[in-house]
Amino acid sequence: MIIDRRLNDRNKSAGNRQRFIRRYKSQLRRAVTDAVAGRSITDMERGAEVGIPVRDISEPQFAIGSGGDRDVVLPGNREFVRDDRLPRPQGGAGGSGKGEGGGPGDGGGDRDQFTFTLSKDEFMNLFFDDLELPRLARATLGDSEQFRYQRGGYTPSGAPMNLSVTRSLRNALARRMALGAPLRRERDLLVASGGPPGEIEALEQRLRALPFLDEYDLRFRNRYKVAEPVSKAVMFCLMDVSASMTEDKKDLAKRFYILLYLFLTRKYKRVELVFIRHTEDAEEVSEHDFFHDPKTGGTVVLSALKLMTEIAAARYGGSDWNIYGAQVSDGDAFGADVEKSRNFLASAILPLCRYFTYVEVPDRVDITTPLGGAYGLIGDERFAIARILDRGEVYPALRGLFNKEAA
Repeated sequence: MIIDRRLNDRNKSAGNRQRFIRRYKSQLRRAVTDAVAGRSITDMERGAEVGIPVRDISEPQFAIGSGGDRDVVLPGNREFVRDDRLPRPQGGAGGSGKGEGGGPGDGGGDRDQFTFTLSKDEFMNLFFDDLELPRLARATLGDSEQFRYQRGGYTPSGAPMNLSVTRSLRNALARRMALGAPLRRERDLLVASGGPPGEIEALEQRLRALPFLDEYDLRFRNRYKVAEPVSKAVMFCLMDVSASMTEDKKDLAKRFYILLYLFLTRKYKRVELVFIRHTEDAEEVSEHDFFHDPKTGGTVVLSALKLMTEIAAARYGGSDWNIYGAQVSDGDAFGADVEKSRNFLASAILPLCRYFTYVEVPDRVDITTPLGGAYGLIGDERFAIARILDRGEVYPALRGLFNKEAA
């Protein structure tokens, strides 16, 4: 048995762990998607224990045989021939089954037999691995004014505060072993052959003279500055909180925005969020009120769109801001508000934004809502629509809206 006792860096996983994640990335991503579908909003940012079917991680194995010539009597059969595949035993019919398919040994083959614990960073990396905010181009490039220090291996010189004691002692041990090996071999040969005691003592003195720690062994942690481009983005989050939005629909909307928030904070450090909720009137609220404070009333979508343009003009009117918007609604709108909202979105919002997404949470998939039907007539590359009916569709909708551009 081989036990890996190598010490891991404080912010990194061991090499074999990273190799496992890279090798079974598709299986882990499917398991992460299944885990998110049944997870509450408050638990979205933590790590997870994900299960992987054993058949996906099976490895070839070598076994030591008895060797030599053997006489073996193999019983014949009338049912199977060579290269036949034996059927898996059914649950409750013997073998390793456990009743009516209630456990890992029920023979279904799809049960998760192997559990792998992902850290928070690993969970987020798999969760948002191939996502990118569409059209996130810097409005102004300019010179970079921000820097951060990043670890970059070891160097033989540096400040005493950056001395790596572990790496230095490891180098010292390797040096003493390498330089002392020829002397020890020569000493052992003289001792075995009964050589002159004077020569043996001289070799012992040379071994003792090897310094425990030499200046050549010292290693210092190296850090170098990495430039971070200066660009700013703001994401407007609009949500309908009228009486037609049931608690289930609001839960879907909250989950979408939570995922969007986690995605943005992971990808970009200079991103601001603006939360706007609306019934017959719109208001800017805090994140807590946006998700938790109840409100009832009618539905006037135009009020939220107008408030978005007012806030964008007042606080984000400079050329260095990249503006994005996302709206969640059940699609119910009445009267002239539908056409007014569509025209205002096409004429005032989209020219202002780099990208705008509309996520609809209707009652059924086979109906066309007034707002969704009107928005569907907008033909603009800066605009996208998605529909969500249950929790399991939230993440695929986000992935479909924010896939990396081919360019």
